[in-house]
Amino acid sequence: MNAPDRYERFVVPEGTKKVSFEKDTKIMNAASFTIEREDHTIGNILRMQLHRDPNVHFAGYKLPHPLQYKIIVRIHTASQSSPTQAYTQAINDLDKELENLKQAFEDMSVLYFSCCCTEI
Repeated sequence: MNAPDRYERFVVPEGTKKVSFEKDTKIMNAASFTIEREDHTIGNILRMQLHRDPNVHFAGYKLPHPLQYKIIVRIHTASQSSPTQAYTQAINDLDKELENLKQAFEDMSVLYFSCCCTEI
């Protein structure tokens, strides 16, 4: 079969950056970020978080090819912000949201096991 090895979907090759940045030469305050070894899951979450930023005019992503394990995120911002600032803020906000979600699950599991489970 011609399919690549499964580990290639997750392991970033040595010497390759996880995230690379390319400024758009035609549009002011626009750039592309290539994120290695990610797919629609991260692309869609990141796009939606970028849409929450009032300084972001456009945010979208694409998966260039199903056998290439990377996504390309395009960001266009207002003049008072930059694509790098918007990207960094979105990543930080998502990190906080996921930490809150993790904490909520941990709190619920502690509550569930302390109320519903009895010792045998």
